[in-house]
Amino acid sequence: MPFVKSAGARLYWKREGEADKPPLVLINSIGTDMDVWDAVLPALRRRFLLLRIDTRGHGASDATPGDYAMALLAGDVGAAMDAAGIARAIVAGVSLGGMIAMQMALDEPERVAGLALICTSATMDRSAWTTRVDTVRAGGVGAIADLAMARFLSAAFVEARPDIAATIRDGLLAMAPEGYAGCAAAIRDMTLAERLEAIAAPTLVVTGKRDTSTPFDGHGEHLVRRIAGARHVALDAAHLAPLEAPEALGAAIIDMFA
Repeated sequence: MPFVKSAGARLYWKREGEADKPPLVLINSIGTDMDVWDAVLPALRRRFLLLRIDTRGHGASDATPGDYAMALLAGDVGAAMDAAGIARAIVAGVSLGGMIAMQMALDEPERVAGLALICTSATMDRSAWTTRVDTVRAGGVGAIADLAMARFLSAAFVEARPDIAATIRDGLLAMAPEGYAGCAAAIRDMTLAERLEAIAAPTLVVTGKRDTSTPFDGHGEHLVRRIAGARHVALDAAHLAPLEAPEALGAAIIDMFA
């Protein structure tokens, strides 16, 4: 298993595909790991060299103590890119992953060839995320599991694919509380909203028609309006679009970047 050290953490990454294809980095949401992309991989592998990363605090990556910052998480992705021999890439992220991708485009624009911002936002309710950080540190990830699952997946999808829903819940409950709380603090403290106009990379904004966490209204609309030239695609999905609409999401990324 390939790991890289970054700012005190050992991070798990996986590179797949042909080296002559355009590099595409895939970043997970808070509360999942790189496997959230599994259903989209068959389509993407044919067109891209893929790099998946378990965000700090998630999956096989270390969960360091304390609050994380979005710049720290962006630096982690850069370290994984270096380890994989990738200097510049399209960066696609779901939820927290999209926030990290935007931070990368602002901090190291020369490394970002394009952005796919999936079910994400540049600003969230600070008080709600403060409560979530405190709740997880006091009671573990199980204390917010029902809330997270209700937002992750639509009721129709859970009914149709209870096996996938159970897998996502199990992964969430297995997380180290410090990893979830650290990333939740990064969401609470992010300062992306006032900097969106500085993003110059070609950008695809993907929203879910059933997403109650980061819908187009109040979230995606701001990204589309403030990132120059951004394109928007709405999918029939809740928050975890790679699970609910993998074919449509893969097609949107390929249409935009391949």
